[in-house]
Amino acid sequence: MTSIVWFRNDLRLADNPALREAAERGPVVPVFVWAPEEEGDWAPGAASRWWLHHSLVALDRSLRRHGSGLIVRRGPTETALRGLAEETGAEAVLWNRRYEPAAIARDAELKQALPGARSLPGNLLREPWAVQTRSARPYQVFTPFWRALEALGDPGAPEPEPSIGSPERRPDSLAVDELGLLPDIPWDEGIARTWTPGEEGALERLASFAERARRYGEERDIPAAEATSQLSPHLHHGEVSARQVWHAVRNAAGRAGEPFLRQLAWRDFAHHLLFHFPHTPQAPLRPAFADMPWRDDPRGLRAWQRGRTGYRLVDAGMRQLWETGWMHNRVRLVAASFLTKDLLIDWREGAAWFWDTLVDADLANNTLGWQWVAGSGADAAPYHRVFNPSAQAARFDGDGRYRDRWLDAEPAAPIVDHAEARERALAAYAATSRDSAG
Repeated sequence: MTSIVWFRNDLRLADNPALREAAERGPVVPVFVWAPEEEGDWAPGAASRWWLHHSLVALDRSLRRHGSGLIVRRGPTETALRGLAEETGAEAVLWNRRYEPAAIARDAELKQALPGARSLPGNLLREPWAVQTRSARPYQVFTPFWRALEALGDPGAPEPEPSIGSPERRPDSLAVDELGLLPDIPWDEGIARTWTPGEEGALERLASFAERARRYGEERDIPAAEATSQLSPHLHHGEVSARQVWHAVRNAAGRAGEPFLRQLAWRDFAHHLLFHFPHTPQAPLRPAFADMPWRDDPRGLRAWQRGRTGYRLVDAGMRQLWETGWMHNRVRLVAASFLTKDLLIDWREGAAWFWDTLVDADLANNTLGWQWVAGSGADAAPYHRVFNPSAQAARFDGDGRYRDRWLDAEPAAPIVDHAEARERALAAYAATSRDSAG
């Protein structure tokens, strides 16, 4: 039986449930369909499109080792998949699940429209509905979610790369270049120097991190130490699976790897929340924050985006983001706190900027992270927690190595006084809390 495998954010051959099932059935027609108009408000941003281009090229190269190759088509997705099934005589269309609201709605329609259409779990440790409270409700606090996830035991062992057969005639395909994913004005030199998209690059980075995973718990908050895994863009694009990462770290570090495994579970938690609360990319999970008196401050927003706030840890992070498409997690927290608390700018403005500039831009993670810092989401930081950027710099970058790496020697003048901005934010948050209670 010939099967179509519809690739999306699972751009790998190993531990790919849809690909494995199709390969066991018979010839495989691997396809990627470019249909950004079907992503709702969340078509891939510029940095994600850059990554996607190179990851698709890498996937095609891997498939060609099997005598196959990636078929590239433009949407609408239903039209593309239906046409490909008619061309190849495929009797099944298989894919691995996504959990964004627009993707869920589209998948449901495709299952009704296409014969033999079926989705499989392949991008999380556990499905979002598999972890629930005793009253069968979704979790909104991470620690009990982690305990429930841990109680289910290690996820299944990852599957090896299957042997892939091909139909007698390879269907026509667009070249990846024809999708126009790369920027018209080159700004991506730093990103290209930093990353190697594709399954091979993902596995190399995983192997490198697994060797030092024991130190993660002690060094993860030090941005100059480069102690984090930097696997997030590979995970988002599915070049490595969550359970591949879990088992590699567990095997290399044992119980010492638990601080990192908790972070991997945080990714599951983010998708758990997005699945159960699909409105949260646009609206606060906690209704009281719908009336938060955010400030309209275009100059402040622009200064933050360009890394010109005058607070060197914030600015270093924003410069790292612009040059590499990635920012250290501790610095993300400080930069996000500065935008939402010091400048009192709506968290959705920050989420939109990250969406366009991060190579690991992921709707679930981006939403959870910004709402956590803003105090409006699940397991949120208390509204009175306002990161002091200078104190954070002294604590986590005491020798200034991280700041010096990304900034010129001369600091800019601060655009706000942190102490005054903190009091302004606390007053606004307190007023919102009182109004919701009354």
